[in-house]
Amino acid sequence: MANLILKDAQIVTDDWHFLGTDEPLPDVAQSIVFPFTRWLDEHEQCLTHPGSKGVALANTDCVTQLVSDLDELHLICIDFPSATDGRGYSQARILRQRYGYKNELRAVGEVLVDQLFLLQRCGFNAFAVQTDQGVCHAAKYLNPFSSYYQ
Repeated sequence: MANLILKDAQIVTDDWHFLGTDEPLPDVAQSIVFPFTRWLDEHEQCLTHPGSKGVALANTDCVTQLVSDLDELHLICIDFPSATDGRGYSQARILRQRYGYKNELRAVGEVLVDQLFLLQRCGFNAFAVQTDQGVCHAAKYLNPFSSYYQ
């Protein structure tokens, strides 16, 4: 069964391949998400990959190391190892507001539907919600309020 994500308020099939740390880089034009450390360590090889490129960040990674590559990246995933750890919110806000990142910004890991509204306000436009949260009903959590004061 294909993985489903919520992207731009629509349920879509995730067609990205998350490359392992030691997994060989495919020769075909495929949408690949590189681990952040691999992106840094094998930078030139990653840039020459013929398919769409993405990077998976831990919430402890420094987003400023990606600034020069933002035009090359079609996807940035930010991991939430715990629903109570908010560092990913700051990373998203910095990427969108300070550096003007325009492509897909996806929250992954322990992403709960209760968080979607605030995640979206910080700049995320895609969400890999936990399977027990039910992606099919997640879109209604994007706009639970008619107005807000912050």
